[in-house]
Amino acid sequence: MNEVLVLDGVVRRFVQGGATLNVLAGANLAVRAGEIVALVGPSGSGKSTLLQLAGLLERPDEGEVSIEGRACGRLGDAERTRLRREALGFVYQQHHLLPEFSAVENVIVPQMIAGVPRAAAHERAAQLLGRLGLGERLDHRPGQLSGGEQQRVAICRALANRPRLLLADEPTGNLDPETSDGVFAALLALVRDEGLAALIATHNPELAARMDRRVTVRGGAILEL
Repeated sequence: MNEVLVLDGVVRRFVQGGATLNVLAGANLAVRAGEIVALVGPSGSGKSTLLQLAGLLERPDEGEVSIEGRACGRLGDAERTRLRREALGFVYQQHHLLPEFSAVENVIVPQMIAGVPRAAAHERAAQLLGRLGLGERLDHRPGQLSGGEQQRVAICRALANRPRLLLADEPTGNLDPETSDGVFAALLALVRDEGLAALIATHNPELAARMDRRVTVRGGAILEL
């Protein structure tokens, strides 16, 4: 399988109160196409920092982050933004949907920003939403949807531009257990159908066990569990 995301000797440190905190210290990780990896660990262990680096939202102090074999450390901001738009999809704990737009419009918008014609963008959006059981809710605004439905729209939005890598930070953390299970099952099915790589942070051991493998951040290193 092709490696979509590679972290090679990544170091990320922060200075707090005059002390240096090494969140990542020579961390290594590879996530391959078609693979879903659970990122687990307690709050403050470095999961969010790892996702920020993988998503090209931060730069490592040392080491390299590569997306589809392309080293990103020396890329300018414009090129990093283009890569995020074209190769990466993000799902957060909060859905961050545009409240004035309908479900289908929320999934159309990122495609049009990427230059997809509106008709094609609408077709893709309706297809994704239909696959997640929202075919009858296309024209509903976020305020008319349940929490689980809102998060399903957010998942469709993240996958709208056919990214090669999905990064998710506690994507079902704000949902009740029953809704969380349904949304997570839909997320896994859609990711597998699309054949992309995924790195998903979660505190839920039952959800983590449903993924292909689990990793954690400990002592500045990324360890397999």
